[in-house]
Formats: sequence, C-alpha cells, structure tokens
Amino acid sequence: MAAWNLYRHRNSDGSSKDWAVRSNSDGSITTRWGKTADSLPGISNRYGVKQLDIERQKQAKGYVLVGEVDIDVNGNVVFPGKTSATQSQGPDPNPEPLPTPPVESLYWTIECRAKQAVRVDLGIEVRRLIGAIQALSDSHATPDQEWNGWQQLIDATLNAEAFELSGQIKQVHGVLPWLFLLALKAKGFKGVDIDIATETARDLTVDLKLEKEVLAFFGTDLDSIRETAEVLGLLKPRLNLASAMSDTDDCWF
Repeated sequence: MAAWNLYRHRNSDGSSKDWAVRSNSDGSITTRWGKTADSLPGISNRYGVKQLDIERQKQAKGYVLVGEVDIDVNGNVVFPGKTSATQSQGPDPNPEPLPTPPVESLYWTIECRAKQAVRVDLGIEVRRLIGAIQALSDSHATPDQEWNGWQQLIDATLNAEAFELSGQIKQVHGVLPWLFLLALKAKGFKGVDIDIATETARDLTVDLKLEKEVLAFFGTDLDSIRETAEVLGLLKPRLNLASAMSDTDDCWF
C-alpha cells in the first residue's frame, strides 16, 4: 500500500471528516475523502496540481494533519503498526484516471472574522446582490422551494458582527443561490472565507466556464445564465458589435 497524508476537519457539532492525498508516479495526485471512519469511499485523480499546494489549501480551510497512513484499493485506512484485512489484495500499480464524480448536492460555508468596516461592506454587498437577482427575476422560486440562505445572510449581516454560516443548495433551489454565493466569494472580502463544494468535497471555483457539471446539475448551461452572471459580475458582458456600429457615425472621406 502507498503512503498517504491523512487530514481531519472537526465540525462545530462534534462530527469530523477526513481527507487524504498521495502523489503517483505518473505525476497525478490521488485524493480520498469521507466521514471519519475506517475507510474513505470518495476518490479522484487530478493532474496539474502539486501535493504541497493542495495540502496547504486544505490546511487553510481548517484541516489538521493526522499523520501518514496506508490506504488499500478499497479505501480502508491503516495506521502504522496495524494491518488491513484486505491488505493481501495490494494496490493497483497502474491506477486509471477516474472521472469527475457527478454533482449530487452543493454545500457552502461562510466564516466571517473580518474587521467591522469590512463586515459593513459585506452586508451592503449581500443586499445589493440579492436586489440585483430580484430585479432580474421576481419569481425565481416557489415558496416551498425557497433557499433559506437568503434570509440567513441578511440576518447575519444586519448587526455587522462576526459569524459562521453553513448550509446546502439542492437541485430544487435552482441555480441562483449558487451564483449569488459565487459572486460574493469573487469579491474577496478580507477576513471572509466562503467555500462551496460538491458532495464529494470538490471545491468549486468562481470560473463558471470550469463548472459545466454544476450547471448541468441545475439543468442549465452557460448561455442560459449569462445575463444573470454578467449582472452579478461573474462574466464580462459580451460586446454587441452590431449595436456598437449602429451608434457610430460613418467617417468616410
């Protein structure tokens, strides 16, 4: 079995989740994840990233190094000095790259420890973004489908105090809550950490062009949400050449 670095994140409710990483001979990085247990079922291969960089990203999100462990092909975690019941099977010497797991749900967390002035600006931006979304579509969700994150963010920023929030975005909520959080994340408020991840712990970027799977999860695509994304600042507005030319006087000599 190959050596892995095992990390653990402890939640405020007392539960915890684990994440492990190793480097492969072909230059790829393999990660495993799951709730703290004897095995980690989630697995994926990634290329173009360094193990040290991805470990630093996890540490910045509160993951603490547990130590070096062995993990067999079934995801069973073996600490030093212990043996696995499936150890005889051995690892796959040539693991095939694994496809990106399908999106099943999104999880988000916001930790605000910013200075008061930044917290005030955050509250202003929350209301501005919500107002922009409401202006685009006053009926984006039916009452039984409403995402409770809208009100959570409004309430949390009313008094401009430090706070921590977390929740889930389900398919029934639609794409707007995700776009809203991405837009807030893209602002980069100092002291405000916003994380959005899939059920398999894949962190999402603010680059919509890289998140086709998430758009598909909500039953949409980049062109369909372009207007909203442009208003929220997630995409640069397209230049309408025909419109621009119609407003330009002819300059023939």
